[in-house]
Amino acid sequence: MKIEIRQSLGLHQILAPQLIQSLKMLQMPILKLEQTLRMELSINPLLEEIEELELEQETDTLEAPEPEITQNEPAEEPASEKIDWDAYLAEDDEGYKVREHREQDEERFEGTAQSTDNLYAHLTEQLSFLKLSQEEHLIGEYIIGNINPDGYLAIGVPEMAAELQLEEAKIDKVLKMIQRFDPTGVGSRDLRESLLTQLREKGQENTLAYRIVDEHIKDLEKKSILQIARLMGVQVDRVQKAMETIKALSPTPTYGRFESGAMPVVPDMIIERFGDDYLVFHNDRNVPRLRINAGYKQLIKRGGTSSKDTKDYIRQKLEQARWLLNAINQRRGTMIRVMEAIIEEQKDFFEKGPAFLKPLIMEDIARKVEMNVATISRVSSGKYVQTPLGVYEIKYFFNSGIASEGGEDLSKRSVKQRIEEIIKAEDPEQPLSDQDIFKHLKEEKIMLARRTVTKYREELGIKPARFRKRV
Repeated sequence: MKIEIRQSLGLHQILAPQLIQSLKMLQMPILKLEQTLRMELSINPLLEEIEELELEQETDTLEAPEPEITQNEPAEEPASEKIDWDAYLAEDDEGYKVREHREQDEERFEGTAQSTDNLYAHLTEQLSFLKLSQEEHLIGEYIIGNINPDGYLAIGVPEMAAELQLEEAKIDKVLKMIQRFDPTGVGSRDLRESLLTQLREKGQENTLAYRIVDEHIKDLEKKSILQIARLMGVQVDRVQKAMETIKALSPTPTYGRFESGAMPVVPDMIIERFGDDYLVFHNDRNVPRLRINAGYKQLIKRGGTSSKDTKDYIRQKLEQARWLLNAINQRRGTMIRVMEAIIEEQKDFFEKGPAFLKPLIMEDIARKVEMNVATISRVSSGKYVQTPLGVYEIKYFFNSGIASEGGEDLSKRSVKQRIEEIIKAEDPEQPLSDQDIFKHLKEEKIMLARRTVTKYREELGIKPARFRKRV
């Protein structure tokens, strides 16, 4: 047997930990961010919190001249172990800067999150049990961060690959591992995928129930059991039995699990009006402001005779601290830019009220601020902003447009509000069908398909006419 050693030159994509950390920070609402930063403070000795009094003073004490090295001090470390600390420590003194919104006598908010087992922690724990490379583990954390409370994946594989600058195959490989986690069906992209996963877990991959979900999931709400039986060429009683199996499955991967108590709504940002302008501030009065620990900075600048393991440990913690500070800065800058762009697009809303909310999609803001749509989604999901008109979830400002005969687009939210008003004014003994509502909207020159009326009614949580009838 001939053994050869060969070298090859190629291009490989490496997942940067900084990118993952930045994306995770962007997803966090303000309470989660505060908890994360305080945890980092407790585990990373190179981080320290800037005290309240220091925020009002010039932080020039860190620039004191370093003592000269004398013959009694340790000699310079060997070149093989020497680290360019000046490169690591450049521009770290100021931590991260914010455009603050704080009154001197302002009462501090002391709300904390309820300590309960949640889906994110449950999935992260299972991820830690797998034998994965560092890159695969980071991909797994990123995927789990994009799974919504119902257990569904909120973003597609192509979007994740583009965001992480990796091949789709790498993302898909880790996603398939996560989809085998508990609860069954977690990480699915839609109801069909979730139900198929649950059936496979029950060993029913070769059953009629599996075929119905796989081939006719969209027909289940529209067609009767008899119609489905005719479509599939099987007996009605077999379809009936298969439907009972399907009905026993969980409608969402996390159904009935990981329910938490009511959480306080704390806005991530505050919008205030000054004359004709609107300024955006971070609501960060409880978020610790961090910087590199001054004592460690002086210690590692002097070098010394510390062991290689000690120096590697300090270098690792220093890199982590810098990544964290950069991620916080990037989060703040991104959120401010996105919110300012939303204000520009929804100026009528802030000037005149909710009735003047315009159609706006995330792609519009993404183009305006030159960011990925997935980034806009992270900024808007689960985060709130305090405005002169009240507190709103950021994604409230995004809604698709509905054409009217007058040529003016109406926001989807405005149309849904009108549907709700029509139903509230109906005769309880003769409730309006979706077709009746469709006619009402048409008379008001709102161009909407009947099936869209049904969709909006369901999104409003309003039952069909036959269930609203009162005798």
